Amino acid sequence: MRIAPLDSAAAWEVLLDEVVGARLGLGEVMERIDLVRGSDVPVLLLGETGSGKEVVARALHAGSARALGPFIRVNCGAIAPELVDSHLFGHERGSFTGAVGQRKGWFERAHSGTLFLDEIGELSSAAQVRLLRVLQDGMIERVGGQDPVQVDCRIVAATHRNLERMVRDGGFREDLWYRLSVFPVAIPPLRERTGDIEALASAFAERSTRFGLPPCKPTADDVRRLQAYPWPGNVRELAAVIDRAAILGRGKCLAIVQALGPAAGEAVTLAGPSPVTGEDASLEAVIRRHIEAVLRACEGRIEGPRGAAKLLQLNPATLRSKLRKLGISADAFRGPGTPA
Repeated sequence: MRIAPLDSAAAWEVLLDEVVGARLGLGEVMERIDLVRGSDVPVLLLGETGSGKEVVARALHAGSARALGPFIRVNCGAIAPELVDSHLFGHERGSFTGAVGQRKGWFERAHSGTLFLDEIGELSSAAQVRLLRVLQDGMIERVGGQDPVQVDCRIVAATHRNLERMVRDGGFREDLWYRLSVFPVAIPPLRERTGDIEALASAFAERSTRFGLPPCKPTADDVRRLQAYPWPGNVRELAAVIDRAAILGRGKCLAIVQALGPAAGEAVTLAGPSPVTGEDASLEAVIRRHIEAVLRACEGRIEGPRGAAKLLQLNPATLRSKLRKLGISADAFRGPGTPA
C-alpha cells in the first residue's frame, strides 16, 4: 500500500482508490477512519475473522501523521503466554536462558509509528495488566532491565470476539477495554457487502501470475455465483477460492464452481426466483423447498461454518425444530462422512 503524504486530503483520496471496496461496502468504515486518522486516539477494529481488519488498520496508518513510521502487526493469539513480555517489551542479554543479546520488543519497534495488536481478545489476564500499564504511562521495561524506556506509538487493536461480553464474564479487563475502545469501528462481513465481491475477485485473480498462469477476469456468471455464496471465511476465503479457481482453470478461465465445491450450484439457485403455482405457492411449501435446497447444498450438515443453519441465519436448535415440524430429515441429504 502506498504511503500517503502527511495530512493531505488529496493523498487520502488516492489511498481510498487503492483500498478495494473503500467507496462501496467499506464506505462507512473509511468515513469513520477519516474522522480519526489525524489524531492519536486508540482505535478498536471489530469484525469477523478474514473481514479485512488489517487492511483497514494499514489504511489508517498510511493516512495518518505517522505514515512515515513503521507499521508493526502483532498477532496476540500466536504468542505463547510465557513469551508475551519478551515479544511486546523486549529483553536484555542474559535475562533468561537463550537470551544471547538485547532484543527490542514490538512497542519499541513501532516507535513513531503504529502498533497493530490483532486478536487482542486472546491476551492472558496477566498480559492485559502489563499492556494497560504501558497504555497509561507510555513506558515499557524490558525483561531483565531496570531502566524504563519511553515509547511513542499509536495503538490499533482488533478482534473478532465480543469484548463487551468478555468484560461481563470476567475474561477481559474492563479498564483495558475502556482504554482500547475510545473509537470502535465495526467492519461488516463480506456477505453484507456483496457489491465489493467483483472488484475483490478481479484483484485476487491478477495474482495468479505467481502460479505461472495468465490472469483471468471473472465472468458475469462467476460474479453471480460468488455473490450468492455466504462467505463464512469472508475476504480471506474469497482470496483462497480465487487462487484455487485459477489453478483449476489452468490459465484458461476461473473454475469457480469447482473451487467453491458442491454448495456452489445450489447457492446460485437459492439466490434466484423460481416460479410456483397452485398449492406449490403456499408459504409452507416455499419454506420446505428452500430448506431442502439448503440441506442439499450443505450435504445435510446443520451446524458449523458451512452448515445449513449458518446459511439460513438460524440457530441450529431452531432449524432442527423447523425440520421436525415440517417432517424433513437432514439424514436424507447427508453425504458420506458428513457430520450432523
